[in-house]
Amino acid sequence: VQLQASGGGLVQPGGSLRLSCAASGRTFSGYYMGWFRQAPGKEREFVAAVNWSGKIPVYAHSVKGRFLISRDNAKITAYLQMNSLKPEDTAVYYCAAAPSLATTPEEYNYWGQGTLVTVSS
Repeated sequence: VQLQASGGGLVQPGGSLRLSCAASGRTFSGYYMGWFRQAPGKEREFVAAVNWSGKIPVYAHSVKGRFLISRDNAKITAYLQMNSLKPEDTAVYYCAAAPSLATTPEEYNYWGQGTLVTVSS
């Protein structure tokens, strides 16, 4: 599976962004999709993941209630809708694919290249 993340940019605190992760290659619908982020000087951290049908999402505590993960298997694309953004959400965001619902980077087999999200006034 090849993954291409997009949609990052500069946004003011309280604003919204939607990230997209376009997939190609092997069967997209057979994989669980996840989003991670990495801020400067910090380790990569789990943000959200969703199962193959899109009906079972999992969120990190820090983004629960503000972020929404989804997927469109027909368009072979996953999304991360980010609302009420805070400066501490600033990071490079990565999408990834795994054979099961997972929350650690080691469990993911495929990674996109990352897209930068900057939350600042």
